Amino acid sequence: MFTCDYKKLTLSFNEFHNIEGRDMPEYGEFCLLELKDGRYTAGEWLPDNYGKNDHVSGKFCRGTADTVSLDEIAKWHSLKRYDLSACLEDEEIGYINLGHCDEDTYSVRFKNFKSLKDKKYPKSEQYCLLIMMDGGLASGRWDKIPGKGGLFIYASALASYSMDKVWAWTPLSDDDVFVSEQESEKEIRQERKLNQNPSIDPVRFKYGTDIAVYYEKALKKLLKKYPKATLAQMKKVTPWEIVPYHGQYVFGCVNRFFPGSPTVEEWTEGSTADEFIDFLCKYVEEPVKNYDPDKMFKFGMDIKVYLDRAYENVKKEYRWLNKKILADAPSYAIRQVNGDWEFVKRYKGNRKYYVCNDRSAESFIESVECDYRNAALRANPVVAVYAVPFGRVEINGWYLERYEFSKLKTGDYRVDVQAGDRVTGGSRTFFITPHCFEAKTYEEFLDRYLKIVPPSFGMDKEDLLPNEDLKAFLGY
Repeated sequence: MFTCDYKKLTLSFNEFHNIEGRDMPEYGEFCLLELKDGRYTAGEWLPDNYGKNDHVSGKFCRGTADTVSLDEIAKWHSLKRYDLSACLEDEEIGYINLGHCDEDTYSVRFKNFKSLKDKKYPKSEQYCLLIMMDGGLASGRWDKIPGKGGLFIYASALASYSMDKVWAWTPLSDDDVFVSEQESEKEIRQERKLNQNPSIDPVRFKYGTDIAVYYEKALKKLLKKYPKATLAQMKKVTPWEIVPYHGQYVFGCVNRFFPGSPTVEEWTEGSTADEFIDFLCKYVEEPVKNYDPDKMFKFGMDIKVYLDRAYENVKKEYRWLNKKILADAPSYAIRQVNGDWEFVKRYKGNRKYYVCNDRSAESFIESVECDYRNAALRANPVVAVYAVPFGRVEINGWYLERYEFSKLKTGDYRVDVQAGDRVTGGSRTFFITPHCFEAKTYEEFLDRYLKIVPPSFGMDKEDLLPNEDLKAFLGY
């Protein structure tokens, strides 16, 4: 652990760079930024014209949907090129120069560092300069987690530094995100105060403030048109509640997904209780209309019948599939949920069942087939891999990172495709069906293959057809 006193520490950043075509950071480099209005922030340099220095174009990324445009910035200074470990191990150190400091050198100093271990946390959404546990420098926006401290978001897709990675922090300048959060927290406090004694509109709530009464009245109306309507199906869509909002009771859809104060979407399409009931009938009509137990359970109430159909369908192409392999797949059942019969699903190692949203027997069987196919691929070991070579391939803002054909123990093949940016990404695995290998020529094989893995995943026929190594790997 470092022995210097962070409370007395000052960092002096010297030798800032101006925004110029031939004097910019490396792609993805994190930098301290001086804005033209005198404020300081930081971010990851993402140029638009990667590899070209004749014209500067790009942005500095601070997080998801959180960037600084180039025209706001006056100067930059690298953050990632320093390791302060040796200095921080000196208990007498109190001032560290970052970059050579001459009389005319442009310098900026930061002090008043705090430690998360002392339970000194930034304000919500405050953007901070960080000294890391490994002696490096970084930056990030504080994302508080109720009861657990928080973490620092530093790039898109919520890439973050956990508390145990940060040795000390100090805030940089206020920005729009932070100011907006402060205003939001102020509004939340005011809202809570207003809602301590909410008023009640006697016309809107003439049946009282129990939302169940309104659902029951709506159900009576729906049953005239849909004899199979149930309360359980009505609540398949986000249910309405009666909640205090802006100092009065309202009909509202409440979002409690994010920590803190819930957000309320107020019903504003009418002003009376009966108008709300009519609205509720229309709001829930889709799931009520589509709920048909006879259609869902057309093959009976024995779950084994549905699972056997899915098994036989998958085994036609995944020929090595057996019942032992399915021990790693989710399990299914038909159970009553809130009074209605539903297909339910439970993942291995989890005791909880989740309701499947399939509205027909055929749709449910297709969902099971997807799980069975995944289980089959997991059980078939890879014995050889061919990675397709490629250059810089962009896919809707991401870049192709991996395009690999794998030969499986059974002699079958699959392909794995991965794409992303510097902090996030995704991958897909595709089984190459035996139908593809019934093709007599490699070109005919590709025509069939590209219907499974279309060119939108980074490779088209023009890329794959000339590849003699891939052709041989696939047995052509």
